[in-house]
Formats: sequence, C-alpha cells, structure tokens
Amino acid sequence: MAMARACSGLAYPDRFYAAASYAGFDGSPKSSSKGVSSKFPNDVALLLYGLYQQATVGPCKIPKPRGWSPVEQSKWTSWHGLGNMASTEAMRLFVKILEEEDPGWYSRVSNFVAEPIVDVEMNHNPMAELVTDNGNTFPETKTIPTENGSLLETQDKDVVLEGLGSVDVYDQWIAPPISGQRPKARYEHGAAVIDDKMYIYGGNHNGRYLNDLQVLDLRSWTWSKVEVRAGAEVLESPSPVAVAPCAGHSLIPWEGNKLLSIAGHTKDPSESIQVKAFDLQTCTWSTLKTYGKPPVSRGGQSVTLVGTTLVIFGGQDANRSLLNDLHILDLETMTWDEIDAV
Repeated sequence: MAMARACSGLAYPDRFYAAASYAGFDGSPKSSSKGVSSKFPNDVALLLYGLYQQATVGPCKIPKPRGWSPVEQSKWTSWHGLGNMASTEAMRLFVKILEEEDPGWYSRVSNFVAEPIVDVEMNHNPMAELVTDNGNTFPETKTIPTENGSLLETQDKDVVLEGLGSVDVYDQWIAPPISGQRPKARYEHGAAVIDDKMYIYGGNHNGRYLNDLQVLDLRSWTWSKVEVRAGAEVLESPSPVAVAPCAGHSLIPWEGNKLLSIAGHTKDPSESIQVKAFDLQTCTWSTLKTYGKPPVSRGGQSVTLVGTTLVIFGGQDANRSLLNDLHILDLETMTWDEIDAV
C-alpha cells in the first residue's frame, strides 16, 4: 500500500512521463523499441505505443503505412483507433495499463522525466495547449522523441516512425523490399499511378527503345508485366493498334481506367504528336483521333492534365532541336489548339 501511495502522490503530467520513461519511451539511446517490446506482450506494447503517441502528439493524422511494413501498420492501427481521445485521458490509461502489467514499476524508477523530451518538433512554431488536471494547469507539448536524444532539424527530410515510441529522420532514399520480375533498367520512360499501382511504359534501354508495360503494386511492392492483347481479339476497342517502341513520351492517367501515352521518340517518327490510350480493362492500345492542327512530333515534353484538358509544353523534335511552344488538347472534343504565350 505504501508503494501505491507513493505512486499516486506523483502528479500529472510527471506521473505519466515517469511511467513512459520506465516503459522505454523517454527518447534515450537505451530505450529503443526493442526494449519496450521486450518488457511487455506485443498487444500491450502496441497499446502503450498508441496511448503514448496520443498523449504527446495528439490524434493520429498520418496516412496508413503501406502493406510492406506490417509492424508499422499495427502501430498505426493502435494509435489511429484512439480517435480524438484527450491527451490527459491517454496519460491516465497509459499509467493504469502499466500498473496492471507491472505493479512495482514505480519502485524501480531511479530517474523519471519531469517534462517531455523534445527531440523532433513536428511543428516549427508549436502552440502549447493548456491541459487542466485537478485544477492544475500545465502546457502540453506535442512532440515525438527520437532514439539519439538530440535535436534534429526536420526541414527537407522525411520523418519515419521506426519502432515503438521512436522516429528516425531520413535525408536519403531508401529501397523498399521489391519482389517479382523487375523490368529492364531504362530512362525516358513514362510513369503514372492509378489507385495503388504504378505503371511504367516504354523507355530507352542502352540506346534501344522499349514498348513493354510494367506495373508495380504499391501495396505488396510486387512487379509484374501487363500482357497486352492483340487488337483483333477485342472487338469493342475503337481502333486497336500495336504500339511501336518509344522513349521520351508522357504517361497520364485518364478516366480512372485508362493510360494516355502522349508523343515520344520512335525509330520512324511521325510528323505530328500521336496520342495513344491503353485500356486497363481490355488490355489494348488504341490511337485517339484528334482534330485541329496537332503539334509537331517530339519527345521529352512536359504534359499536365488540367480537368479534361492536356497542356503540353516544349520538348525536342525529331532532330533533337529544343522547342518552347505551348499546346492544349481538349479531351472532350479531341481538338488541338496552340496557345500564344507572352
């Protein structure tokens, strides 16, 4: 009972920070995620993580992690499931669960953190919120601790959750675990994302143009090749064609289930820009019939879809001369128009 009275005599938020420090959430090098998970069963460790984040950061606002990281998904689910729970309530539940799992935790705490350790500020101009507990008012600082115990500048860097109660700050690219048959290395290819899949079409491989269509599932991080069907097999396609290898084209998502390939260099270049559409349902290519005066054939142009209008700027013609003209293609009327830029 004396132990319980000593523990209950510690006021919030100090009591919470002492419990968090004991559980391994104090941001010191010795309190890594492995230390937290080794003290408690997985379900308890995940719940403590969610409550700690809710108490120190607030409601979960980060997007759900991709499927290639089940640990991060479990942590996100634990935190996100707390909804808009108040910070003070999360603190109380954290301490309550810790006392249920380890009733003698307080007697083993040699040092406790009286204030939150601020290692990575999620807001460069944080506004402290006042939290009232039993008539006592104290500022609540929404922070996430790191494992190295030092202040880190997060501008121009990605903050990534790594383990329970910790983050790592990356300023370099990291490679996810990719499976499946990888496409040939290439450049000047077209790429577009529809739903959770990224499509790669064509490109230049050691000076040779390609015409394959590859897809990367962004949930499972698995590559696969899209088998394009011959035009004669699909009667409903308006004008199915076999596309020539190309590079320097642009790939744009369209109508939710189509890809538009605009322009690009080919072995036998045409006089004007060609616009081809790939139907993801029928797996066939078709050439769109356009009206008006189309731009000269080119590659390496900039293409943006604005509403139902394609905006095309610059590029290189078949002789590799640089261009600076501006054109638009109305996808409702399929009509080209040149814009006189000033």
